[in-house]
Amino acid sequence: MKPSSAAKAATLHDVARLAGVSLITASRALSKPELVSDKTIARVQEAVAQTGYLPNLMAGGLKSRRSQMVAGIIPALSVAQFLPTLQTLTETLAQSGYQLILGQTGYDVQREEALINTMISRRPDGLFMTGLVHAAAARERLQKAGIPVVESWDFSPQPVDMLVGFSHPAVGAAIADYFRRQGRQRVGIASANDPRALQRCAGFEARWGQPVPTALVPAPSGLARGREALSALLAQSPALEAVYCSSDQMAQGVLVEAQARGLRVPEDLALCGFGNAEFSAHMVPALTTVHVDGAGIGQRAAQMILQRCAGQPVTEPVQDMGFSIIERRSTERAAT
Repeated sequence: MKPSSAAKAATLHDVARLAGVSLITASRALSKPELVSDKTIARVQEAVAQTGYLPNLMAGGLKSRRSQMVAGIIPALSVAQFLPTLQTLTETLAQSGYQLILGQTGYDVQREEALINTMISRRPDGLFMTGLVHAAAARERLQKAGIPVVESWDFSPQPVDMLVGFSHPAVGAAIADYFRRQGRQRVGIASANDPRALQRCAGFEARWGQPVPTALVPAPSGLARGREALSALLAQSPALEAVYCSSDQMAQGVLVEAQARGLRVPEDLALCGFGNAEFSAHMVPALTTVHVDGAGIGQRAAQMILQRCAGQPVTEPVQDMGFSIIERRSTERAAT
């Protein structure tokens, strides 16, 4: 016996036939309901439910030149600091009828370029990047595509199109200043090796004025990598007083390793993370970290894309959202 073929997808013709209306009336009931009666709308919707009809968005997009889709590219779904950005980006786009389609690069530049090529071929109405577009060929292709592009979670005076972010070297410098104000002298860095984390490392060392013990681990970092990083740091400098961690997940691992070695945080070792992940305030001790308005980045990026899709100019295409250090128990100094 021959295997049965998949059921053929229902068409608008099927809906119109079942509802007992013309093809144009069925189309209006779905796309412009204000032009038909409530009774007709109910009949068409019932037919849609019975047939399982889904409109062909590609066909509609060819006519309107809109796909109602925005492409989003992120390094990894496992990075907690990006979640508020993705949530507000999705919600703000959805309010205007746009859907977010995600792809992840795994911090691989070649994969990033391949993803951008694939996304553009699907004719999205806009593109959201977590980070900057790294490959020159991809940057040129996006500029020629003529769609709104927002790069985020980084900073450049010359983005592909628009940008909502902040300076990573400035973050590193601010943490170095913070440790110095606390009187810390023997400091180290536990960092992932992705470009943004390395910028923060460079900013820290530049402000500190001399090289500091550094342990680099593959991105994305997590608890296990944090444990590895502290082990490597203590091998370099057993008398460390403070460690800057490139993410809160990394700091969580550093804390576990410190406790396993009998080191008290913050009495023996102060810790500062990055990202202000939801769990950071609930660690024991609570984690000092760098807060970035991730939700604000997502909302503003969505608004920029929607403005451009509506043919409206964006008056500030490059926006620096800044950051702040949230002080908690993990860096608290003993009273003197």
